[in-house]
Amino acid sequence: MDKRRFLKNLGNATLASTLLPFELGATLTTSARPYPQMEDEGFWKRIREDYVLKPAYINLENGYYNMIPSPIMNAYLEHIKNVNYEASYYMRTVQFKNKAKVASRLADVVNCQADQLIITRNATESLNMIIGGYPWKKGDEAIFAKQDYGAMRLHFYQMRKRYGVVCKEVSIPNHPKSDEEIVALYEEQINKKTKMIMVCDMVNITGQILPIKKICKMAHSHGVEVLVDGAHCVGHVQVDIEALQCDYYASSLHKWLSVPLGAGMLYVAKKHIPKIWPLFAEDEMDAQNIRRLNHTGTHPVHTDLAINDAIDYLHMVGLERKEKRLRYLQRYWSEQVRHMDKVVVHTPKEEHRSCAIANVGLTHMAPAKMAKMLLEEFKIWTVAIDYENVKGCRITPNIYTTTDELDVLVDAISQLAKRT
Repeated sequence: MDKRRFLKNLGNATLASTLLPFELGATLTTSARPYPQMEDEGFWKRIREDYVLKPAYINLENGYYNMIPSPIMNAYLEHIKNVNYEASYYMRTVQFKNKAKVASRLADVVNCQADQLIITRNATESLNMIIGGYPWKKGDEAIFAKQDYGAMRLHFYQMRKRYGVVCKEVSIPNHPKSDEEIVALYEEQINKKTKMIMVCDMVNITGQILPIKKICKMAHSHGVEVLVDGAHCVGHVQVDIEALQCDYYASSLHKWLSVPLGAGMLYVAKKHIPKIWPLFAEDEMDAQNIRRLNHTGTHPVHTDLAINDAIDYLHMVGLERKEKRLRYLQRYWSEQVRHMDKVVVHTPKEEHRSCAIANVGLTHMAPAKMAKMLLEEFKIWTVAIDYENVKGCRITPNIYTTTDELDVLVDAISQLAKRT
């Protein structure tokens, strides 16, 4: 074979190998040390090894962004390399096929049909898509809570300015006497002009879990649609969209599912898909096709792929086991401080009304000062919350958190409570 023919054949072989797009498969690999399957501290100590923790402080602010365990991080970095290696070829061949596969797996996690769920960039985008894309008319009314996420409330105010939507706000009690008390708060605001209720599955500032199924049943009896903000729920507690019977459900996946930043989800009931305007214009397609709401332009597709790895990790841990552990950790510290003088826990004490997130305040200290002292004096990182009826610090452990670290928190709260 002459040199020219050899180089030509080599070039063809190289081209063929590099143009084989990688498709989504089982990519998650864990470290060599196995995970013990017992239900004791041994399992959680092993889980802690998957996290690279900054020694400068105890991180009790996992609600904003749940750091990625090493197995997911390693898979994510491989996705970045692979997408970069194939570049535009990947983007023009299997990008959307892989995204559809991931969305289908995610739909299984939250129990809904795959053709009713899309992957977005976060819960804010998902909720904005519904609030801003709903066919509002002047005089239509919307109901939401003063404790809801600020950006969502602001978007409703924008709809008020733009379309003349009437905004009604309720205030959620931190310690409700019953589910019916919560349901009644929303029902009392409904009239013939009410079109939508936005409600948190889990209130981000207190961790209170609201009776979504009962709220949806009540709202639907009045012909009112329900938009659920589940930003903190997927990968944290069991989410069963089919059972909830809500109209829309949004979540951030960079929180409790531990996906890299830039991933969220939106569920839209099949009957509502045609009436929602896309956030970004898409080619004309079947009005029933939820993909018409999913055009975002070129974005970090390797993050979409990492959702698959995060689901694998969640299944390895076990959602039921994870939820049980997170609830245990929250109650471990919160039950110790509830009866301390000058301490106020803004999260319900009933076990079913919260999970990992709780909020604690001091009657004689502003939240910002409390957070500052927890960090500077006790090396505990958290976040100050100064809202409607919630003035304290949001405490959010993760599955890597130890009870020894929570003992430091309890001691810190006790010391601060005794100061004048």
